[in-house]
Amino acid sequence: QREFTQKKTFTSWINSILAKHTPPYVVSDLYTDIQQGHLLLDLLEVLSGQHLPREKGFNTFQCRSNIENALTFLKSRSLKLINIHVADIIEGKPSIVLGLIWTIIFHFHIEELARTLACTYNQPSLDCSRAVDSSPKASRPAKKSAKIKERWKMSATKALLLWAKEQCSLHGSVSVTDFKSSWRSGLAFLAIIQTLRPGLVDLEKAKARSNKENLKEAFRIAELELNIPRLLEPEDVDIVNPDEKSIMTYVAQFLQYSKTLPESEEDMQEKVREAVGWLAAQEQKLAKLLVETENETYYQKYKEMMSFMETFNQEKTPFLPVLSSKRGEAELSEGQQQMREEWDKVISQINEWKAKLDQMLPSPLDSIEAWLQEVERLQAEDLPDLQDPFKAMSAFREIIVIFKGLMDCFDSHLDTLQSFKNEDEKNVPLVLPEKLEEMKRRLFSNIHSTNSSTFLEYHDGLCSAIANEVKLKLNIWDVKYGAKESVESLLENW
Repeated sequence: QREFTQKKTFTSWINSILAKHTPPYVVSDLYTDIQQGHLLLDLLEVLSGQHLPREKGFNTFQCRSNIENALTFLKSRSLKLINIHVADIIEGKPSIVLGLIWTIIFHFHIEELARTLACTYNQPSLDCSRAVDSSPKASRPAKKSAKIKERWKMSATKALLLWAKEQCSLHGSVSVTDFKSSWRSGLAFLAIIQTLRPGLVDLEKAKARSNKENLKEAFRIAELELNIPRLLEPEDVDIVNPDEKSIMTYVAQFLQYSKTLPESEEDMQEKVREAVGWLAAQEQKLAKLLVETENETYYQKYKEMMSFMETFNQEKTPFLPVLSSKRGEAELSEGQQQMREEWDKVISQINEWKAKLDQMLPSPLDSIEAWLQEVERLQAEDLPDLQDPFKAMSAFREIIVIFKGLMDCFDSHLDTLQSFKNEDEKNVPLVLPEKLEEMKRRLFSNIHSTNSSTFLEYHDGLCSAIANEVKLKLNIWDVKYGAKESVESLLENW
């Protein structure tokens, strides 16, 4: 399934790039078309803007020469091509071809787009000034260069994830923690579209739709309104463990689109002033509402909060482009800095209000809400960036032990929630039906589906770690014991 999805996604991405080639080139079968070498050279020429040497014919020698030229060019840009050999590409070996194309996508598409973001986000693992220089003439030692490159690779992924998180954070409950199951519901794609082009989607309606409907709608709008090629289909994403590389490739196109949005400095400053004024008004409105509802029942307080949030989300739509504009601290004007502070203040007040209301829930809903928040916090927790995959798996295992302990309460909380009688002795509702529905949705959609995918992701990571270790040993044996046949013979005997 993963190989099939990657082949389809990577082929669509290549075709979107080669549409700019003269003449345009369309890939029909990636594994076959790549064997002649012309496809690789055409792709690299469009991406790099350089003219690369090539043989014009299609015999075996000329195809081999063209592939060698392509690999040589990639190596000149300090790219690691582990276990990628000319013979494997000529044979069209799926794993090798997909590995090569992913290396190209990551370097020319994701790294290039995420580089400025990584510097903006001040990732501690990235030396921005040095990572930019990847020329062979750089004076630093090769080993040090490779280490910086590896750290940058991790930071590029994290920078793209942080960008996606920020676009979604403007829409409340849409949470993004990875490039896998976070995108399954389709809400993250729709939230990014809403941030980039306010008014194109209705997120409230989307929350009531199925995953496939949301994904279909997101891909349709992105293609028609944002001119973003449709690299994925709903069935590629609405699975337990969707392919991370395919989703990253697609999400990076939204970042690319954001770079093309026109921005006049004068218009931007005017919008910033308007946004600051609006945020200050929201802060006052919220403070007043807290005082006015201090002696009200939980039901009334929650109703007032729902009303405030509905108006807040409607009114913030015109300000989304300016609120989501990303600049480094040094580039922020005084107005932008003030806007950021006002936004943080309002969001902090809203979150505090929500937290107080959650603590005021009637028993036993208060304990279920606390349990839900603890599980969600654990789900959102980032794993440390560890070079050693086995250490990463060990950290993951600790989280799973805690997660399993929490999930022991799932059935009892589910029964309690479904059987909860929502009225007091006077038949007055205790909790707004919307709150109960929200808790049930979180229990079913987020936690129940993630329960199995968390374990699958762990075992997938563990298998990958073991596979990487085996590959590493094979590479060492290949150097130490000679040809491939010799190593295979040793393995067979062993």
